[in-house]
Amino acid sequence: FSSMNVSRRTWLSSSAAVAAAAVLAPGTSGITQGAVLADPIVRPGLPLLKLSLAGYSFNSLFVKRGTPEEIEKAEMSLEKFIDYCAAQNLGATELTGYYFPKDITSEYLLSLREQTHRLGLSISATAIGNDFCIAEGDARQSQLAECRAWIDYAAIMGAPAIRIFAGKVPKDDTEDAAIDRCAAGINECLKYAATKGVFLALENHGGITATPEQMFRIIEK
Repeated sequence: FSSMNVSRRTWLSSSAAVAAAAVLAPGTSGITQGAVLADPIVRPGLPLLKLSLAGYSFNSLFVKRGTPEEIEKAEMSLEKFIDYCAAQNLGATELTGYYFPKDITSEYLLSLREQTHRLGLSISATAIGNDFCIAEGDARQSQLAECRAWIDYAAIMGAPAIRIFAGKVPKDDTEDAAIDRCAAGINECLKYAATKGVFLALENHGGITATPEQMFRIIEK
């Protein structure tokens, strides 16, 4: 951008204006037009863009929730992935939850925190595969408990955020009901996340988060 005398902030602002124009085009719903998001971050100094890589990029090479022996034999492990991110001169690494050992200990989480710090990397986030659209019952409570557990893990590792899913509409249910349950689950987990200083970042990943309008409906709630 320097050769064009355009800063990243200017370019992103212009892109945001184009996106906003598309969202607010005639025919869009009042929900989309009325939703309010957080203001852009204003920081002193020049714009700063740091790149991070998600562990899911190597999904087929990882063992999912394996034993230490299985992880050691795998082509990719979180430790190897962290080394790879450092070799690419990235600023951060995202440690996707699927690839952690079956039994997660504080000692293991702290070892990852130490490794990334020594290599000059930040842990940008972790990520879980939750479903908050599930109806009330033991299965839903298990999903909420897992999210709270990963909030604890993120806090121990020094990861500022967890990338979460919304979920999918259960069979013979309605999208409206699923969105209500999803928002309720996020709000419940946010109360706990706030006590640990961890952000929850909702991923737009199909289903009830496939469109901007659906995302705004969840954000509104």
